[in-house]
Amino acid sequence: MAGGARWWAAVGLCLWACAAGGAAGIGANWGTQTSNPLPPGIVVRLLKDNGFQKVKLFDADGAILSALRRSGLEVMVGIPNDMLASLAADVRNAQRWVSQNVSSYLDDGVLIRYVAVGNEPFLQTYNNSFIGTTFPALRNVQSALAAAKLAGSVKATVPLNADVYESGTGLPSGGDFRADIRDLMVGIVQFLAQTGAPFTVNIYPFISLYSDPDFPADYAFFDGGYTVQDGSTTYANVFEANHDTLVRALARNGVPDLPILVGEVGWPTDGYRSANPANAQKFNQGFMNWLRSGRGTPLRPGPMEAYLFSLIDEDQKSIQPGNFERHWGVFAYDGRPKYALSLGGLQPGQAAGPGLVPARGVKYLDRVWCVLKPSARVTARDLPAAVTYACQNGDCTSLGYGSSCGNLDARGNASYAFNNYFQENVQDARACDFDGLAATTDRDPSTPACRFNIMIDNYSAAPALRPAAPLLLFFFFFFFFFFFP
Repeated sequence: MAGGARWWAAVGLCLWACAAGGAAGIGANWGTQTSNPLPPGIVVRLLKDNGFQKVKLFDADGAILSALRRSGLEVMVGIPNDMLASLAADVRNAQRWVSQNVSSYLDDGVLIRYVAVGNEPFLQTYNNSFIGTTFPALRNVQSALAAAKLAGSVKATVPLNADVYESGTGLPSGGDFRADIRDLMVGIVQFLAQTGAPFTVNIYPFISLYSDPDFPADYAFFDGGYTVQDGSTTYANVFEANHDTLVRALARNGVPDLPILVGEVGWPTDGYRSANPANAQKFNQGFMNWLRSGRGTPLRPGPMEAYLFSLIDEDQKSIQPGNFERHWGVFAYDGRPKYALSLGGLQPGQAAGPGLVPARGVKYLDRVWCVLKPSARVTARDLPAAVTYACQNGDCTSLGYGSSCGNLDARGNASYAFNNYFQENVQDARACDFDGLAATTDRDPSTPACRFNIMIDNYSAAPALRPAAPLLLFFFFFFFFFFFP
């Protein structure tokens, strides 16, 4: 039976490749750092309904992998960074992981093609925490795949941020690996070349715009308006320039033909002034048009394999990089499309194409919101602490300057914070009190720009009320909420 199921998986991969007509296809990153996630079966149907052909996971969640059985979706299954040390320490740990999370699901009809060993483990903000374990873990996982006779069909790779390479000239032609990890990177790319695995890179033009106030905005998108000349090569967008900086780095270090897979690319819709649905639509549609053209980059012409980041918003992601981190989804928390997007790409002059379709079968809690009581004063002594508590244990990232709810007054800010906490706690009556400052209402407090959400009913039992979290650096709590309404 197991052999027959694995034969079915191999046939499925063949059918997928034939149906794609040789094109690399488009995938999506499915993150799960959410307070009330959609049921996996609904998300799998959402992927299929919208024409995604593959999905990238950040861990080996059993419920998600089970939902992907016989879905026809190609899967990259992830290994979190905190598991790298164990897998690096003993190949038997890697063998157990492969047996439990790859072999068993392949035998059950899940089309696993890649194993992602870690996620951006060499980010400089990690202070070298995974420098010594990533490559040994990669080698051991590959060895485990070989022992399971899967090395020909499942490839182990390491998703890396674009900060692992740089250019001393600021141009793609000067590309090389970052000096502090150059030897390590050379070892990894040579290993990937030996095993036939791709280099997986995450490229974010939005971050270029976010981190540099002098960055030319037009260069972040795909519709021209700004160019960079590198010798005889002209770059009209930073994505291609960034990608070709990597191409040059690979060539400079002896692996000029190593395949490149774009593991993450996208644009957030909230949490910063340039993170909005209009810019996200402009970038992602431009990227899809570019991807579907199959022209590739100046140094790597031809089709490219890529995964949009991300599928659905994640309201529990770390906001250390910025409030926008919780708003990368093409779909909102409940599977609603945030903007029009044709995954098939649009031809020049074509105004619209098949748009995204919402998730089917989503159920919601009652149409009840939690707001600041009409009788409560915004100058009440206990209000700042109550709002801070709600935001520490909920998600107030849409309230910052330039964000979708940034124009609310002090009363609106408090109500938004209270409601978010109330909804994340599945409308538990205890979550709408705040020492008597809050009350429920059946009147939607949303504004044209700012949506007060109703949480989905994901059929799970109500969680216990979240305890106070460590203090988060929401810069606007006191000053923005109450002194600058």
